[in-house]
Amino acid sequence: MQKIIGIVAEYNPFHNGHIYQLNKIKEKYKDSIIIVCLSSSFTQRGELSILSKWEKTEVALLSGADIVIELPYVYATQSSDIFAKYSIQLLNSVHINTLCFGTEKENIEDIINAAKTQINNLEYDNLVKKYLKEGINYPTALNKALKELSNIEINEPNDLLALSYIKEIYKNKYDIELFNIKRTSNYHDILSNDDIVSASNIRYKILNNQDYKNSIPEFVYNILKNKQFNDKYFELLKYKIISDSNLDKYLDVDEGIDLRIKKVISKSNTLDELINNIKSKRYTYNKISRMLNHILCSFTKEENKQVNKLEYLRILGFNKTGQEYLNTIKKDIKLPILNSYDTNYKALEIEKRITEIYSNIYENIIDIETTNKPIIINKK
Repeated sequence: MQKIIGIVAEYNPFHNGHIYQLNKIKEKYKDSIIIVCLSSSFTQRGELSILSKWEKTEVALLSGADIVIELPYVYATQSSDIFAKYSIQLLNSVHINTLCFGTEKENIEDIINAAKTQINNLEYDNLVKKYLKEGINYPTALNKALKELSNIEINEPNDLLALSYIKEIYKNKYDIELFNIKRTSNYHDILSNDDIVSASNIRYKILNNQDYKNSIPEFVYNILKNKQFNDKYFELLKYKIISDSNLDKYLDVDEGIDLRIKKVISKSNTLDELINNIKSKRYTYNKISRMLNHILCSFTKEENKQVNKLEYLRILGFNKTGQEYLNTIKKDIKLPILNSYDTNYKALEIEKRITEIYSNIYENIIDIETTNKPIIINKK
């Protein structure tokens, strides 16, 4: 049976580690079809994507992917479990039979056992609630409950995402095999000059005017070297926080934290400083970063309720192999396939707003967003 491989990606930015992953897939499964489910203008941690979704789509196709589909903003900027839920649903809708993902661990039996514990052990949820009542943050509560019940700890970002993917596959009984590739770099290392480093390492070097050329493909470097990075994100966020009297309507802004945000905004001079001024035992850096992004983008709790089911499948690009595969499965895809921009879909209406915000604070892609057809790379 032909392998239809799914990858969930952010490509912020696309780098040599991503080339390594795609090459490893092709090496193991020579005639496979690779489908990338790609986050759009902002990432799961609420960060701005330094390559636009269209640039990310093109570089993925040029590097070995066959099809790129969009993970809409409304799912892409949420907790790992929600991020995983909708990305796996989308990949399942295009009939992948294998999910490929990066991990810190070489052997993923612990992650699989952890997923089974979280799904099947009734005591797990009770323990999580108990730890949350003690005032610790959600990821720590999950890990403490897991360790208590199974003596397993899952701490690293890629392993935590893998755990969310595996849970989603098992809960829904998707017929999807697991294929993990051990990371060759340390996610937390922002100083290494190796050929393969983390995306956070590259972003740090870009923002600090350090050399990063050997860590990314040349065609990606040629895109990034012409980018203009600025502080508009924080400037607009600060204005929004100061001028908006009701922050707790936005997703992830819990009661009480809105007052803390208002209190510290005036003495914060950068986004990082603001997040650290809000950060507490209960609120992690990443949760606050997502929360602030939802404030900036006016993504409300009410809107989130309106998009709790997938409405469509949006294909961002494909090559000839991908096009041939899509033609064979098109009649079996249950979601509407969008070939043009249709804001009658709530998630896409929000996507348009998000793209306008992205265009105003970073790079203007709104015209491309609303008129572009899928990118087609004419090679197999």
